[in-house]
Amino acid sequence: MTRAVCPGSFDPVTNGHVDIFRRAAGLFDELVVATGTNPSKSRMFDPEARLEMLREACADLPNVTVRGFSGLIVDFCREIGAQAIVKGLRGGNDYEYELPMAQMNSHLTGVETVFIPTTAALGYISSSLVKEVASLGGDVSDLVPPAVHARMMERLGRS
Repeated sequence: MTRAVCPGSFDPVTNGHVDIFRRAAGLFDELVVATGTNPSKSRMFDPEARLEMLREACADLPNVTVRGFSGLIVDFCREIGAQAIVKGLRGGNDYEYELPMAQMNSHLTGVETVFIPTTAALGYISSSLVKEVASLGGDVSDLVPPAVHARMMERLGRS
């Protein structure tokens, strides 16, 4: 059985993320969507809220589970017996950022990283941009799952 991990902060989970989950779920027997804490990013949602939103977003994917983790992703992969890490790429900048991490992860544990390019129609979506646009009153309803949009609007006081 092949198991892969798709890690990220997912703050919030976007339709671009869900597209990568859906496509990765077709490549592996099991996909674990894992949310951790990245101290370099500002947070809109706490870890538990992100886990709940991820579970809602992945509810229709039978071979996808959602878990939280802390520490190195390779240690989490070793803990759950994952053979691969899945990362979505929107463009060259993502590749430049992700490649050294993939090489380090392979060096540390032999866990390989599989890059999946985003669907062209979703390539401009990022959690950071979604948060910024929403906080300034822009409509992001078509960029995130409906339940995520509702939580964002509640969080921003626009429910």
